Amino acid sequence: MSTTEVTSGPTAVRVTAIGVAAAFGLNGVAVASWFARVPGARDALGLDAGALGLLLLAGAAGATLAMLTGGEVTHRLGPRRTAVASTVAVSIGLVVTGVAVGAWPSAVAAAAGLFVLGYGSGTCNVAMNVEAAAVERVIGRTVMPRFHAVWSLGTVAAAGSTAVAVWAGLPVTVHLVGVAVVVLVGTLIATRSFRYGGGAVGEKSGVLAAWREPRTLLIGLLVLVLAFTEGTANDWVAVAFVDGYSFGPAAGAVVFGVFVATMTFGRVVGTVALDRWGRVPVLVTTMLLAIGGVAMAVLGGSPLVAVAGVALWGLGTSLGFPVGMSAAADEKSRAAARVSVVALIGYTAFLAGPPVVGLLGDQVGVLRALLIVPLLLVPALALVPVLRPR
Repeated sequence: MSTTEVTSGPTAVRVTAIGVAAAFGLNGVAVASWFARVPGARDALGLDAGALGLLLLAGAAGATLAMLTGGEVTHRLGPRRTAVASTVAVSIGLVVTGVAVGAWPSAVAAAAGLFVLGYGSGTCNVAMNVEAAAVERVIGRTVMPRFHAVWSLGTVAAAGSTAVAVWAGLPVTVHLVGVAVVVLVGTLIATRSFRYGGGAVGEKSGVLAAWREPRTLLIGLLVLVLAFTEGTANDWVAVAFVDGYSFGPAAGAVVFGVFVATMTFGRVVGTVALDRWGRVPVLVTTMLLAIGGVAMAVLGGSPLVAVAGVALWGLGTSLGFPVGMSAAADEKSRAAARVSVVALIGYTAFLAGPPVVGLLGDQVGVLRALLIVPLLLVPALALVPVLRPR
C-alpha cells in the first residue's frame, strides 16, 4: 500500500474528520466555559459595566492579533502544530484567568489571561478551518458547516456544565483549570490525525498578497455582515425579548436557546443543500430567511410569531461563516493566508456589533435596534456570487 493510499484512504480521511470535529468542539468548550463564568468574575473582581467591558476587550484584542498572525503561523508550522501550540496558549490563558478571578483576585492578571486565551483561541480557529477545508477538498463534498456545528455544540455543553459547576459551588479557579486540562489533553489527541492542511513547502504564506485580492476582501466583507447577524443574536436577542415582549430572564434565555438550536440544525443539514444546489443559491436563500426572521422577531406583534422569527433567524445565519471559510480556502497553497484575512475581517463584527446595537437601542429600544441586521443583509446579497468555487 502506498503512502498516498494510507493518508488519503476513506478510513484515514474519516479519522482526520473526527479529529477536526473534536478540536472544534473543544475550542468551543474552552471559550464558552469562560463566558459562562463572566457574571461571577464581575462580582469577584468588583467591576462595574465599563470596567467589565474593558476586561472583555482584552480577550477580543488577543483574538484580533491572532487573526493578523494566524495565517503566517499556520503556513509555517502547519495546522497540526499550530493547533497544539495555540491550545497550549488557550490552556495557559484559562489557568491564569481562573487564578486571577478566584484564588488571587486581580483584574490586571485576569486581563492578561484573557488576552492569551483570545490569542490562542483565534490562532487555533485559523488552523482548524484550514485543516477542515483540506478535509472537505479530499472528501469532495461539503462538511465545513458540520465542524462549526460541533463548535456550537461545544459551547452548549460548556454552558450546561458550567451551570452545574456553579450550582455545586465549584470554585472558578478549580473549574477553569479543570477545563484547561481537558481541552489541552483532548486537543493533543484530536490533532494527531491532522494531515491534509499543510501548504506547499518553500512557498511564502501570501498573507500580505491576500490583502490585495478583491475576491478575498469581498468574501471577508460578506462574512463580516453574516458574523454581525450571528453576533447580534448572541448578544442581544434575550435582552430584546425581555425588554420588547416583557419576557422574564428565564424565558429570554429560552429564546436565545431557540436561536442556537436552529443555527446548529442548519449547520448539520445544510451541507446536503450546499452539495446539491451550490453555495450561491443556498446562501441567498438562507440570508433571505434571516432577513424575514429578524423582521418577524421585531415586527411580528405576538410573542409566538416573534419566537418563530428567531428560529428562522438562526436557520438563516447557520451557513454564512463556515461557507465563507470554505470559499477562502478553495486553493490549498493559499488557504492559511486567505482564511486569516477573511477571519480577521469577519471577527470585526464581534468587536463592533455590541456597541453599535447598544447605541441604537438607547435611541429606539433594543428590540427595534435589531432591524439593523436586515438593513445590512439586503445589500450584502449582492456579494454572494464571490463564494463560487474557483
